[in-house]
Amino acid sequence: MRFLAVATDYDGTLATDGRVPSFVLRALERLRASGRCVVLVTGRELPDLASVFPQIDLFDLIVAENGALLYVPNEKREIPLAEGPPPELLATLRARGVSPLSAGRVIVSSAESQSARILEAIQGLGLEWHLIFNKGSVMALPSGVNKATGLSAALRRMALSPHNIVAIGDAENDHAFLCCSELAVAVGDALPSLKQRADVVTRGRASSGVAELVEEVLKDDLATFAAAVTRHDILLGSLPDGTPITIPAYGHNVLVSGGSQAGKTTLMAGFLERLLEKKYQFCLVDPEGDYEELGDAVVLGGPKARPSLDDVLTVLANPDRSTVVNLTGFHLEDRHGFFQALFPRLQELRATHGRPHWIVVDEAHHVLSADNDLSGMTVPQDMVNVMFATIGPETVRHAAVARTDTFIVLGDDPGDKYASWSRICGCGPMRLPVAALRPREAIIARRCGRQAPALFHVAACQKERTRHRRKYAAGELPPDRSFFFKGPDGRLNLRAQNLMTFLQLADGVDDETWLHHLRQGDYSGWFRDQIHSEDLAAASAVIEEDANLSAAESRKRLRKEIEKRFTFAA
Repeated sequence: MRFLAVATDYDGTLATDGRVPSFVLRALERLRASGRCVVLVTGRELPDLASVFPQIDLFDLIVAENGALLYVPNEKREIPLAEGPPPELLATLRARGVSPLSAGRVIVSSAESQSARILEAIQGLGLEWHLIFNKGSVMALPSGVNKATGLSAALRRMALSPHNIVAIGDAENDHAFLCCSELAVAVGDALPSLKQRADVVTRGRASSGVAELVEEVLKDDLATFAAAVTRHDILLGSLPDGTPITIPAYGHNVLVSGGSQAGKTTLMAGFLERLLEKKYQFCLVDPEGDYEELGDAVVLGGPKARPSLDDVLTVLANPDRSTVVNLTGFHLEDRHGFFQALFPRLQELRATHGRPHWIVVDEAHHVLSADNDLSGMTVPQDMVNVMFATIGPETVRHAAVARTDTFIVLGDDPGDKYASWSRICGCGPMRLPVAALRPREAIIARRCGRQAPALFHVAACQKERTRHRRKYAAGELPPDRSFFFKGPDGRLNLRAQNLMTFLQLADGVDDETWLHHLRQGDYSGWFRDQIHSEDLAAASAVIEEDANLSAAESRKRLRKEIEKRFTFAA
């Protein structure tokens, strides 16, 4: 489910003329029976609410006093979210003849006609309080307290993200909490200003509008309503004419394909940065350690520390935290086993909490290889919001590729990669806009010709990323990217899967073997093609070309060049 909770205002929304019709009560009961939560967000004081609506146990949580008080029905407990009014404020208001006057645990309220007197009293006492208006009423509250802050406190208690909430209201004071929800709904007779800013306006008025919303939630998890909302779309880049290229924040699976240095990391890093900006939670599976730092995402694991399932789930239990799961501490053959255990747990977390909003799998051929029979793991038919990145569609388990509906290709051979993807997905071929791609260019295609494939320019990251060096220093490159000391007659087969091992083997091999690879330019070629360090390759080429250097001196100089650029653990 995407929408796990409905947050509703009371007066003029859930209630018509202060009362909630029985058909709306039945709708809310069905909503809770579906496993979803109902949160009431009201400007009323709690005793006043209970007097007109005795069924307050129907709600999972109540945000009362316009965001200043949280009430937990099943515990009969009130939790003030701000300090109460100073006694001198109430005394001053009474002395000034403010009437009517009501004070709750925090809130002070009156008629809108009394707003000038209340404001003068607040300013005279030097209080950091503000006024909120609501259909002829005025409420005074500590600065920064409103329905949005109250709803945020309720969501933290339920461990839910605002991106899994639909909110509905009718008046001025509902703007704040509607804006912080994934889908903002106004009832049919809401104030024009609220309807103008809402994503959806119900046909029904007040209570009938709430019942209408509940039925849509139960019918298809608001798929019909939410599909029309584009304000949450995630930017990927722009067309040649400057038109933005985006993908919806929900409802798509994406496959990104491209070879080494094709630009996958730049595209994906930008995508992940924008998820963080919009506060969508993600879990990034990082088999090669390409994401040492990514905003405030928590990095788990590394070359010397394997991540655990419990660690991943502990981080994701906080809706405000995303995580990067670094698998470089596992041997290559063990990475798919960890992913096989992790992926179902992420699906379970989504079923209960709607998160992580995105599961991103970099270098997916390491953990979902087409050649590796993961018979114990099934790819869910209803898999959603998963992004795979790989060198080519044919390298990833076809059951996973077949679930993707958006394909992005970068680098060489875009036509071949697109043909492979469309064949696995059962789509007919389509003509690509170009046969070759330049740096920072990509082609996006939708499943089965829903849209013509389009060429776009990949948007820059906030901080342009380079390949992270720790992976090359102490991680584990696959065999096809490792260096092998073989010697002139091929009698050796010593594998260096990273630079640390390379230096260790370099010190141990005989001079003939060392010089054989040096004179052939093998070291600079490896640094350039597999370590992706042009400057190290250039420096090593200078050493390789100096025929006067002895084996010992060339080893010493090459080690110095490597250690200038890479840091090794003690």
